[in-house]
Amino acid sequence: MGGPVISTRGLRMRYGRTEVLHGVDLEVHAGEVVALLGPNGAGKTTTIEILEGLQARSAGEVQVLGVDPDKGGDCWRGRLGIVLQNWRDHPRWRVRQLLAHVAEFYPHPRDPDELLAALGLSAQAEQTIERLSGGQRRRLDVALGIVGRPELLFLDEPTAGFDPEARREFHELVERLARVEGMTILLTTHDLAEAERLADRIAVLVDGAVLVFGTHAELTARVRADSQVRWSEQGVTRTAHTPDPSALVWELHQRFGGPVPDLEIRRPSLEESYLGLVTERNAA
Repeated sequence: MGGPVISTRGLRMRYGRTEVLHGVDLEVHAGEVVALLGPNGAGKTTTIEILEGLQARSAGEVQVLGVDPDKGGDCWRGRLGIVLQNWRDHPRWRVRQLLAHVAEFYPHPRDPDELLAALGLSAQAEQTIERLSGGQRRRLDVALGIVGRPELLFLDEPTAGFDPEARREFHELVERLARVEGMTILLTTHDLAEAERLADRIAVLVDGAVLVFGTHAELTARVRADSQVRWSEQGVTRTAHTPDPSALVWELHQRFGGPVPDLEIRRPSLEESYLGLVTERNAA
C-alpha cells in the first residue's frame, strides 16, 4: 500500500442542523504516532469514529489503509486496533478467557499470556472483569486492541484511570509498538505531557476544524511562544524571554568571554503552546 495510512480531505459531519466537523484535513503516515488534541466538544471522538468506520460522514473524502471506511469489510477491520473510551462487555468474562477468545478472530495474534504480562495483568488473568479496578480494566482494553497485531491502532483517551507507574509502562509499550514494530498510532488525549512524549506530530482540533497540525516545534512557532533564558551575573539571577534563545546565548557568551554562569534554557512546553493556540482562536 502506497500513500498515507490515514487521509481526510474536507471531512464534515452534521447532526441535524448542527455541523460538528467543518472540513477536517489530516494525513498520517506509516509508523507515525499522531495525537489529536482539543477541548471537549471539538469533534475528536467524532473524527475517530468516522475513521474507524463506526459513523458515516456527511461529506468529504476519507481513506484509511487505502479503503473508504464506509465501505470497509471484515478484512479491512482486521487490520485495525481500536481502544474506545468505554467498553461494554459481559462482566463475568474472565480476563484471559476474553483475551484468548478475541485472539481467535485474527490470523496471527499475540500470545494472550505474554500480552497480559506486558501490561501487568498476569495476576488478574483468572479474575472476572467486574472485579478489575479502573486502571486494570483500561489495561485490558489496550490488550484487546492490540492482540490482533493491527497495522493501525486507535487510542481514545488510553490512560484514563492509570496510576503514574501504569502510565509510564503504557507509554513504553506505545513507543515499542511504534518504533520497533512500525505500528501507526492515532490517539486522543487530554494529557498534554503524554502527547508531548509519544507523538511525532500533533493536530489541534478546535470547533470542528484542524487549527494546526505539526511537530511540537511547529506548534510553538505557530504561536511564537518565547523561550526562557536564565543566567547569573554579578551575583544576581537574570531572566529573559526570547523567540531565539540561541542568539541570546551567543550574545551572552561573547559578553562573558566564555561559558555563561548558571545558564538555563527552558523552551515552551506543549501545554503552553496548546493553550496559546486555543486562546488565540477563541479571541479571533
